[in-house]
Order: sequence, then C-alpha cells, then structure tokens
Amino acid sequence: MSEYVTRPKRTNELWISEYSTDNLKLSMRVKEVLHSEKTPYQDLLIVDTYEYGRVLMLDGAYQLTEKDEFTYSEMMAHVPMCAHRNPENVMIIGGGDGAIMREVLKHKCVKKCTLIDIDERVIECSKKYLPFAGCAFSDERADVKCMDAMKYIRETGERYDVVIVDSTDPVDFAAGLFRKDFYSDVKGIMNPDGMMSELTESPFTDTDLMTQAIREMRKVFPVVKMYWGAVPTYPGGMWTYGVASLKDDPCEPVRDVEPAKYYTRGIHRAAFELPPFLAGQVKE
Repeated sequence: MSEYVTRPKRTNELWISEYSTDNLKLSMRVKEVLHSEKTPYQDLLIVDTYEYGRVLMLDGAYQLTEKDEFTYSEMMAHVPMCAHRNPENVMIIGGGDGAIMREVLKHKCVKKCTLIDIDERVIECSKKYLPFAGCAFSDERADVKCMDAMKYIRETGERYDVVIVDSTDPVDFAAGLFRKDFYSDVKGIMNPDGMMSELTESPFTDTDLMTQAIREMRKVFPVVKMYWGAVPTYPGGMWTYGVASLKDDPCEPVRDVEPAKYYTRGIHRAAFELPPFLAGQVKE
C-alpha cells in the first residue's frame, strides 16, 4: 500500500494526506483503495474518498478529485482556447488523466489534440478508474503519445495554435518545464498567433516557483499574463496560471464553450484581475 495512505491508531479508518509544506497537509478519509503502484516515473495512487469521490495522487500530491477537478481543468483549457481566434491544432504536455483533453475537445474547431505524457500508466489507470476524466481518449481527434515531451518538442515539425502545460510538481522529470529554455522550445513549435498556458502553483505555498515561472516566460514571449481561480484541494485553495501569447491579448475571450461548470466569459475576464498582494508578487 502507498506510503501516502495511513491508518490512524485506535480506529479502522484509512486516510490519505498531501503535505503541501513541512507544516501544512490536507487529509481525506478513504472509502476504498482502487489502485496503487510504483511506475517507472512516480508513485501512482487512486482511491475513492468520502468527501471528494475518486482521487488521483502522484508522488503524494493531489492531481485531481472527482468533486472539484473541473475548476482546474476548465480554467487551464478554456482561457487560452477561448482567447485564441481559431485553435485547430492543440498540444497538451502532461495531463495524463485526460481531463484537460476532455475540455479542449469541447471546442468544435479543434481538428487534432496531441497529448504527451511520459507515464503511460497514468493514462491507462485514468481510463479504468477515472472515466469522468479519461473519457476523451477515444475521441478520433485525440493523439496520445507516451514519451518525453521535451524531446518531442525539439524534434517535431508540427506547429500548434495552443499549447497547455499540465505538469506534475516541478521535480525530477518535470523540473525543466518552468525554465526559459523550455519556453523557447515551446515558442518554436507555435504558430505566429499561438498561445500557451501553464499552471504556476499557489501564491501562498509556492511563491518563489510562481514568480520564477512568470519571470522566465517574460524572457521569451511578448505578451505574458497571470490569472487565477479556486481549486479547493490544491494548496491554499487559490491557484495561479501563466498564459503567454505571440499576438492577441489572452484576457479577452472571443468565444463561449458548453457545457461548462466553472468557466464563463465573465469568469475569464475576472480571473485576470489580480488581488493587490498577487499583483505585487508578479510585478515586472
């Protein structure tokens, strides 16, 4: 059983915990352990919880929960997708659970969505245990590749309208996804009006990483903005995203998307209104 599952003394209850910092953790009571394995890349755990339904954890960090994943997935996908005038060719880096792909493929203009995740086991387990997230893998427009995304980017001849970086926490094989060199490589595979979005973590528990990501993006792209949203099971409950554009202002949506449970045009615009403390953290 995964080291992230604990059995408290004096009870028969099982709990999972994510340690956001050395002094902060979020725990959930487990109804059933559905799958646990050590893949070649990370510790993969899927459980069914009483409070948030099915939960995917990678290396002890919550990746998504059945109850609130749409708050993250919709904002990661629809902000760049709805701000781009004609996103036909889309790339997702990471996102092996499939939730971002599900949202991207709601846009009828998309002709192909390429998802690149290094860990095939995340994809296969999502199909089996997380069908609410992995339901789009069977779409004829889905192109799934299990390989190193950075290698693919450096070698591909494809050009993309939107690139969405849905990585795990920036350690080990994902550490390079928040650096200038990576952003330069992404820029190289984008069409002249391309956009990219990337998670930039919590302003409360990951301030240094957040500011580093925005700073590094600004070294490469002419237009870089930050937006934010609520994700209850992510550290601090407030999550930030960086969006970079080669041409258009990502703050202004040009289309709607349905169905959506969190995203609207109004939410899109409002997400770029940063609270003063956050605006100060990422001020140029």
